[in-house]
Amino acid sequence: MTTTLSAPLRRARAAANPPRSSTPLRLCAVSAAVAAAALLSGCETTNMRMGSADAKTVATGSAAGGASTGASDSLERCESPLGTVSLIENQQAGWYTILRDQYRLPPTANLLRLLVQQSNCFVVVERGAAGMNAMTRERALMQSGEMRQGSQFGQGQMVASDYGLSPEIVFQNNNAGGASASLGGLVGGRAGGLLAAIGGSMNTKEASALLTLIDNRSGVQVAASEGSAAKTDFGAMGQLLGGSGGARMGGYSNTAEGKVIAAAFMDAFNQMVQSLRNYRAQTVKGQGLGGGGRLSVDGAAPPSQTSAARAAAQSNGATAGLSLRDAQARLNELGYNAGTPDGAMGGKTASALRAFQKDRGIAQSGRLDAATMVELSK
Repeated sequence: MTTTLSAPLRRARAAANPPRSSTPLRLCAVSAAVAAAALLSGCETTNMRMGSADAKTVATGSAAGGASTGASDSLERCESPLGTVSLIENQQAGWYTILRDQYRLPPTANLLRLLVQQSNCFVVVERGAAGMNAMTRERALMQSGEMRQGSQFGQGQMVASDYGLSPEIVFQNNNAGGASASLGGLVGGRAGGLLAAIGGSMNTKEASALLTLIDNRSGVQVAASEGSAAKTDFGAMGQLLGGSGGARMGGYSNTAEGKVIAAAFMDAFNQMVQSLRNYRAQTVKGQGLGGGGRLSVDGAAPPSQTSAARAAAQSNGATAGLSLRDAQARLNELGYNAGTPDGAMGGKTASALRAFQKDRGIAQSGRLDAATMVELSK
């Protein structure tokens, strides 16, 4: 028997049972979004990229003297130190304000101290305000007579800082979730909301670190380097999944800036060490440094040969420190043809030395001995 439904009943049944063709599509979209959320929930961050896409290094471990423990395998190392170095951190710079006020991170000095000492490329000496104040306080106690005898806080024990290492940071924070958020808008509904939330959670933090090495005696820049690092976080995944997982990821995101900065400084320091292995001192041909330069200006005084060692010998009668290149330049100035000042002892240099020694009444050895240095420094 066939029962014929009235028009109102047919419309009610159609509303209660929509066409099945649209249901699989929506279920598929929801399933894809949930699968993506589940996949990302176990991945708090992507791998660290320092210099290359696959690098995962951060500053870690410890150092004591020339020994280190737990240092990154990616940190460049030296067989022996190149000199002493102190950290110069400009706390009035704009980048330092961001580091301290926005990211709530400590000064970079201690991070760099660890990297430098683990590398064994320099011996770190204290020049920070807090450290210098502590040393001054101890010496004041010694002078007051309150310290025990034999405490050895007398004068002449401080180690000079041969070089100064100055850091700088350039910050960048990119939102990497635009594509997923746009996809969520296209899908729509619950699935679209999940995809949009996933997109909004992706945040790429980048930092570029600059290091400058200055010779403290002359003020000459010895080396400069730049390093970079990037890290992508899914820190907002807790909004999708709820519970303790979100809190744990959020805490990790709060320290992501520090991890990126550490990697960027390691990258910059590594590149500096690589350049220092092939270091060649710069000079202005025929003048040394600071003698006037080779870009002449109308009406300016003519350039002159400079030499810190000669000036020291003139002031205190020192008999050492004059390099062969400086001696060759000085001989040429005095009219003795020593050839091009190149620091190499050749026939012309030996002949010029003998002629100079003869005119000054000293032993004609043809060598740059102590007596000849004194005469050349006058």
